[in-house]
Formats: sequence, structure tokens, C-alpha cells
Amino acid sequence: MNTILSPIISSWKTPELRRKILLTAMLFVLFRLFAHIPIPGVDTSRLAALFAQNQFLALLDVFSGGTLVNFSILALGINPYINASIILQLLQIVFPKLEELQKEGEYGREKINQYTRLLTIPLATVQAIGMFALLKNQGIVSAVDPLTFITIICTMTAGTVLVMWFGELITEYGIGNGISLLIFAGIVGRMPVTFGQAFTAATAESVTNLLLLLGLGFAVIAATVVVNEAVRKVTVQYARRIRGNKMYGGGASFLPLRVNQAGVIPIIFAVSLVLLPSLLGGFLAQVKSPLLISLGHGLTYLFNPNGIFYNVFYFFLVIGFTYFYTAITFNPTKIAGEIQKYGGFIPGIRPGAPTASYLNYILTRITLAGALFLGTIAILPSLAQGITGTTTLLIGGTSVLIVVSVVLETVKTLEAQLVMRNYDGFLKE
Repeated sequence: MNTILSPIISSWKTPELRRKILLTAMLFVLFRLFAHIPIPGVDTSRLAALFAQNQFLALLDVFSGGTLVNFSILALGINPYINASIILQLLQIVFPKLEELQKEGEYGREKINQYTRLLTIPLATVQAIGMFALLKNQGIVSAVDPLTFITIICTMTAGTVLVMWFGELITEYGIGNGISLLIFAGIVGRMPVTFGQAFTAATAESVTNLLLLLGLGFAVIAATVVVNEAVRKVTVQYARRIRGNKMYGGGASFLPLRVNQAGVIPIIFAVSLVLLPSLLGGFLAQVKSPLLISLGHGLTYLFNPNGIFYNVFYFFLVIGFTYFYTAITFNPTKIAGEIQKYGGFIPGIRPGAPTASYLNYILTRITLAGALFLGTIAILPSLAQGITGTTTLLIGGTSVLIVVSVVLETVKTLEAQLVMRNYDGFLKE
């Protein structure tokens, strides 16, 4: 506990970092405040009853931080932005120009971010129309005139843009990754209600179920910390160089390859995609075409959160995104080139391409362990329901994973900024 709190205490004593922490906290407060401002024209009591009966919507509400059950102006949350990020990253594989743009340093990343923002708006509009159609067919929207339709769609789209702006402000001027922190804030804000319902139901059914849920929660937290901190150390030896009468270099270091190189991003991506077929199915089931109605019912049946197909698809989707994101964030060829540039080599491995192949060999195998862990965490609620019979625990494993991972990453960010400030102060002296 002291290890986690010490960077926070030291950061609070530093004026610049204290301003960043206060800015992040202020944006958290604004985010939770806007999350409780409802969109006009919606019967919130009937909406709450619908969410209580529909497990898919309840799952979506937990992940959005409770903004959907209130049908607030932030009802869509950050999901359209995440979907836009996924699409842009996939397009980089298809279009070489986008991949080249990504390699152009800060300018390229800024252009990619700009394209992501622009793509977020139509995606948010489409999701808002689908949500409106669902509520209209359930009789939850009090009026269906064009003005009400336009107002709700524009409000939900603007809410997504607002959340996206909050996230970018935190990333640029606050502490840590803004998008991850906003998802963290939404889950933490909703988590007491979710776990309260789960523990109440478990206690009502049996004390054994309650103890199982508590033990499962502690096990998930411990496993998350272990996997996030686990690294495979690859020894790197540096050759000695003689310049004049002096000898430079020599010695050995190590390259830490993380077991969970992708962090929590694969689950966030997978959740955003795995929920779309159910939402599309609910929309198609309400149209007048018999073919589309059948397709809608089929999608709803296949992607039922309690179904086998849904959980198997979700599991392998998480594994796929883990490898995909790891391949984007870690380039063995580039790392091998940097090692060779500074006169380093891995004992027993030739520099250059053989080193890159060796690093890729190791990374592929340790990523499998991280991917299996993330996939298991993703489907943990269904496994827990099958063991305990408790139906109120929806996304507990994923929620705990995101919360713990974001806390660890934020603490590391604070530590890095403290080290950098201390180093700058040492140079000035």
C-alpha cells in the first residue's frame, strides 16, 4: 500500500503535478455530473425497468458507468470513439499511406487522432439512431415527432464529443491516459451498485455463494497485479569499445518483455465490438421486413450474454485483439535495430534480423499467456454465474481488471514524471 501511495503523496507535493491531479479530478467530477443529466422526452422509470429485464442492456450500462440507465446526455459514453480507433488501426493494415502516416512521429499521430475524431461523429450518430429506435419500439420515448428525434440524436452525439474532449484534455494536461481514466471513473461510479446487487443476491441464495464471490474478487485482483507486473527479462550484452586510452561500454542489461504487453485495451476493444451485434439485432427486430426481423432475432439469440457462442466469440476476440495490439505497440525489428545501434547483442543470437526473430519468438509465446488471462477474465461473469447461480454479477471480472490496470498504469506514470523532474533538477544544479 505504501508503494502505491508514495508516488501520489510525492506528486501532491510537486506544484506542477498537483495541478495535473486537480485538473484530472475536476474533469472526473464534470464527467459524473453530466452523467446524471437526463435527455428530455424519455421515461426514465420505464427505462430502468427495461434495463432490469434485459441483461444485454444492463451489461452495456455497467460498462458505460451508469449513463445509459439514466439516459443522460453522455448515454453513448466513449464507445463510438473506441470503435473509431479500432477502425483506424485496422485501416492502417489495408492502406499503406495510413501506416506511413503513423510512422511520421508527432505529426502523423496527430493526423491519425484527427481522423479518429472525425470518424467518431458519424459512428455516434448511427449508434444514437439505433438506441432511439430501440427506445421508441419499447414505448419509452414519450414523443416521436421529428423535433424530438433530432434533439435526442444531436444530444447523444454531442455527449460523445464532450466525453472525447474530456479524455483528450486529461491525456494532454492531466495524469495518464484520458480515455482509460474516464472508463475507470464510469466503472468505479457504478461498481458499488453492481456489487451491492450481486452480494445481496448471493446472500439471499446462500452464504457460500457470497464467500465464493468475495474469494473470486480477491483472486481477480491478485491475478491482475501479478500478470500486469510479470515480465520476461531478455539479457542484452554490450561490447566494450576503446577510444584513445579509455574503454567505454561493456556490461550487461536486460530487455523487459511484459506478459500482458497490451494492457487492458484488448478487452475494451472486444467489448465495444461484441455488443454491436446485439444492438443491431434489437434494431432489426423492430423493422417491417420479415427477412430483417429474422436476421435480428438470429443476432440477438447468438449474442445473448449467457449463450455459449457469445462467450466463445468474446474469448477469442480478446485473444485476437491482444496479439493485434501487441504487434502494433511492440516492433521487434525496431528494438533489434536499436540494440545493434548501441553495440548490444543477445548472447548466442546474431545481431539484426536473427535478434528480431528471437524477440518475436519470445513475445509470441508470452503473449499467449497474457491473452488467455484476458480472455478468461472477459468471460469470468458467465463462469461465475454457472458456479454460483448468481445472475446479478455482470461484468465484475472485466471491471476489476480495468480498475486495477488503470490504477497501476497511473501510478507508474506519476513515478515516471517524478523521476523526470528529479533528473531535470539534478541537471540544473
